[in-house]
Amino acid sequence: MKINVKKNIKEILGTIIGALLMAIGISLFLLPNKLSTGGFSGIATITYYLFKIPMGTAIIIMNIPFFILGWKRVGGSFVLKALIGTISLSFFIDIIDRFEPVTSDKLLASIYGGIISGAGSAIILRCNSSTGGTDMISYILKSFKPQIKLGNAIVIVDTAIIVANVIFLKTIEIGLYSAIAIYLMGKMIDIFFEGIGFTKFILIISDKSSDISEEIENTLERGVTGLYGKGMYENKEKLILTCAAPRRDAAKIEIIAKKIDKNCFIITMNAREVFGKGFK
Repeated sequence: MKINVKKNIKEILGTIIGALLMAIGISLFLLPNKLSTGGFSGIATITYYLFKIPMGTAIIIMNIPFFILGWKRVGGSFVLKALIGTISLSFFIDIIDRFEPVTSDKLLASIYGGIISGAGSAIILRCNSSTGGTDMISYILKSFKPQIKLGNAIVIVDTAIIVANVIFLKTIEIGLYSAIAIYLMGKMIDIFFEGIGFTKFILIISDKSSDISEEIENTLERGVTGLYGKGMYENKEKLILTCAAPRRDAAKIEIIAKKIDKNCFIITMNAREVFGKGFK
């Protein structure tokens, strides 16, 4: 019970912090330059400029029916956190909107707005929460049809909203710069979930595999695993060395291998995530 309470408090605080970052990105960069990242915020951008409706207020109004439906279909715990996220985002947007925008340069606004909003969105996702909008719709649709593939549908909806922004606000540049913001938001979410420091996965094929393995373990204190394989060209069995290492050690491993056997065969690949001793 104590663990669950502590976990819920952390997730709620994380949701509020994430909402604050999203609001900074939207109110100080994207909204003043009429840029959009799709979803309900994209629709709210249109109503903001056409009808002078505060963006935060519009987001809450649009989310109300989906929260009512989501409470029945998705579950109270998630909807409650999403409700906190939506209210926090709407509140922060309307408050921060009173400040002067940081820049009127649309390129800078799309870059920094996308990065800051993406960081906030990633924190919220890390907390198993949401700020409503298309996220909530996707969860509701999943509750009706678990097998449905929503990725493409969400992309289509967001694209349609961006096109609507271009049509109603009558500037093609809005769509072009908004695409940059959306791309950077996605990249920030990837960084938060996958990390920025890629691990390298190295394969070494050599007739001197024992010497290479010993030198790597002694010099870099990196574990090496041998996998038995067969060279189909020569029809000979070979020991293939595998090693996962941070980027800074990958070059050192290659140097060690080539120093011992200049004819060795090396393959180096990116490994997004590695779990175990010495890693996560």
